[in-house]
Amino acid sequence: MIVDRTSDRSSDVPTNYRGNVLIVDDLPDNLRLLRDTLRAEGYKVRSAITGALALRAAQSPSTELILLDIKLPDMDGYEVCRQLKSDERTADIPIIFLSALNETFNKVQGLAAGGVDYIAKPFQVEEVLARVETHLTIGRLQQKLQKQNLRLLREIEERQRLEESLFAEKELAQVTLESIGDAVITTDAEGNVRYFNPIAERLTGWKAHEVQGVTLSTVFLIVDSVTGEPVENPINKALLEQRIVSLPHNTILIAHDGTEYPIADSAAPIRDRKGQIIGAVMVFHDVTESRYLSRQLSWEASHDALTGLINRRRFEQHLVDAIASVEDSNQQHALCYLDLDQFKVINDTAGHIAGDELLRQITTLLQKGLPGNDTLARLGGDEFGLLLTQCPLSQATQIAENLKDLVHQFRFIWNGNTFIIGVSIGVVAIDHTTQNLMELLGAADAACYAAKARGRNCVHIYRLDDGELIKQRGERQLISKISRALETNSFCLYYQKIVSITSKPLVEHYEILLRMLDEDGKIVSPNEFIPAAERYGLITEIDCWVIETFFSNYHKLPEKNVLSQGLYTINLSGASISNNQFLRLLIEQFSRYQVPPQAIGFEITETAAIANFEQARYFISELKKIGCRFALDDFGSGLSSFAYLLNLPVDYLKIDGAFVKNINHNLISQALVEGFNRIAHAMNLETIAEFVEDETILEKLREIGVDYAQGYGIARPVPINFNR
Repeated sequence: MIVDRTSDRSSDVPTNYRGNVLIVDDLPDNLRLLRDTLRAEGYKVRSAITGALALRAAQSPSTELILLDIKLPDMDGYEVCRQLKSDERTADIPIIFLSALNETFNKVQGLAAGGVDYIAKPFQVEEVLARVETHLTIGRLQQKLQKQNLRLLREIEERQRLEESLFAEKELAQVTLESIGDAVITTDAEGNVRYFNPIAERLTGWKAHEVQGVTLSTVFLIVDSVTGEPVENPINKALLEQRIVSLPHNTILIAHDGTEYPIADSAAPIRDRKGQIIGAVMVFHDVTESRYLSRQLSWEASHDALTGLINRRRFEQHLVDAIASVEDSNQQHALCYLDLDQFKVINDTAGHIAGDELLRQITTLLQKGLPGNDTLARLGGDEFGLLLTQCPLSQATQIAENLKDLVHQFRFIWNGNTFIIGVSIGVVAIDHTTQNLMELLGAADAACYAAKARGRNCVHIYRLDDGELIKQRGERQLISKISRALETNSFCLYYQKIVSITSKPLVEHYEILLRMLDEDGKIVSPNEFIPAAERYGLITEIDCWVIETFFSNYHKLPEKNVLSQGLYTINLSGASISNNQFLRLLIEQFSRYQVPPQAIGFEITETAAIANFEQARYFISELKKIGCRFALDDFGSGLSSFAYLLNLPVDYLKIDGAFVKNINHNLISQALVEGFNRIAHAMNLETIAEFVEDETILEKLREIGVDYAQGYGIARPVPINFNR
């Protein structure tokens, strides 16, 4: 159905009138900018702020084009577009999507819904004007073509009824055919050319006077773009079958000079007034641009734009096919999961542009190092996947080792600096034991992580009985529980009293302890979940939860415990003390919740302090400036503490409980505790003994002169009851 959308234009339309545009957007600023811009260029503009209003407004016959936002309050733009295209009154109106969603997926979805174009926000005014003008022009030309085609059909019908009228109308038909944008060729009943319009001349490379009476197949050579085989001439088929026919989708026209044009066409027989076929007409047009856009969108949907490799989605389909191929055969494939080592260092020090260039160079390096038609993909970030087809595990392992060595020998040079990188590779066999894609990817990821855990730049082969992977699987299951606990606030705080065992004035001193609750509400010990949290990077989130929870409830603590000389100590991880953002957030919490810094102490393990020595010293110094105190926890466990202790501005030394609990029956433990205590006192530090489990240990500590004691023999951990 052809709808005339110009009939209701009033006579007072300005002379510079360029078209009638409907803008659909719920943001007033967008509407105002687009309306003012289009009106200034001579367009008549109407607007709608919801999908429902847009559907009603579009039914006005004057609507020539719609600018449609995707995000609307009542329905999304895709649904509005689908409803407009399903209504014959509005189906022919061209729709240009406007959206801040600039991913290829969104563009494809918009085109699939019926849109003709897509403009990303924030938009450029010049781009909007150019696209509006282009699609209005296309729409008018299409309407004009439809009208001209209808007129041509009427003329043909008239010619069938009145042969005399056919010749009278011939000149008008020829003018019409020469003015349209499609190529038109007519033939006689034998398929010999009778007419070429100018567009047909341009696309075929032949002049009209050169082809008069020539067999069409001589001047109209078409082939299949995939196979290269000739395609049957549509006019011959239309004449033979006496019906309208169309070209296959992948048809290429080879012009007289050898130029190739993808085309789409249709051919129809021409009948006289008696119904006899007297010839045929073919209409075709160049679809190079639309097919290129279609191929480009298809490529972008399945490839990584940075490296040109296939993306995760496409790679996973290859894996699914590989799994299916081994179900009923003895074939064996292998999956390699590659994760670059030190990539983050390069990204952070040299910038993301350098990181992108490194990924491109690594891609080229890996492709050169592959032996055959294997599938390499970028899975995201600095992770790659490699599918080795028809490859046993032993051969896959050797290939992985070769790739590892190739990457390690590679030197990345950027701005005069040379970087050495490595790659950790997990290798998994794809055989009859492989159950599904998720299991396969999980095994490969676990093997890759195991390679990193072994010191990086390693290859690890996945095996079902691998103890390291079994441990990792348990930790990962625990990580999901930790993540859920963070989301649902399923942690709780305890405190354990620390008492003075010397004649010094009593200071109320408590260590804040953390427990996790499982799905059944049972307590999970920190010894079970803290190592996994540290290994998988969740420990700083846990530290933040402890700080936020304790500080926000500090003034709800029982009044008898909130003394000016009281001290509450909180454990911090090595990852947190190395994080400057965490330090800033921590300092902000004191003023936010009005917590006196003098009442708060922090415990850092000896191992963490030594591993991050400079950062630990800076971290401690910054918090001591505002009045906080620090204890070096588990002292003695690292056996290298004395050289560092002089430069760490801590207040307390917590002697590792492994020495304390054996103090009465192990002379070496007793000597070490005495040595630690003397050194601490010589440096004006106070000492705290952990794992004080009975009175005999406590008495021995008094003899040695340790300042504080903590353990089950003093007081067990107790849940904190924050009073309302």
